[in-house]
Amino acid sequence: MTEAWVTDDDLRAAGARFAAGIPGYTAPAAHGVARRDGTELTFGHVNPPGALRPLPAVVMASICGYVATTAVFRMDRQRFAEAVARLTPAEAATHIPHPNLWTWRELLAGADAESEFLVFYVASVDDPVVDEDDARFRERFPV
Repeated sequence: MTEAWVTDDDLRAAGARFAAGIPGYTAPAAHGVARRDGTELTFGHVNPPGALRPLPAVVMASICGYVATTAVFRMDRQRFAEAVARLTPAEAATHIPHPNLWTWRELLAGADAESEFLVFYVASVDDPVVDEDDARFRERFPV
């Protein structure tokens, strides 16, 4: 039987387990993903400052390597698919929406062999922009 996180307590416990597996993990102020196809970025759900969903952030961190520093991580299709699989048990909690998981799946479905996935973490809103991709991510924050 597959794991299922049905209740809020299940979701919190899953997040705590993932965080415990990342020594020094600190939840970011903002988090999101995008798929690069050539020069085009297609963004998934953006979790801006004040609206972070902690479980998707820590699940993705368990794959990409985020700990506590603002960064843009690049991943291949296989690693991104692994993040989708790790977050899938959250879908059993039908009382809340799962926009991160849903858009991660859409990005994965639209990928081709040349696609690259970018994962954005902003540890603190005061941190400087890391690169042009990070700047494009932060443009999606509400003003």
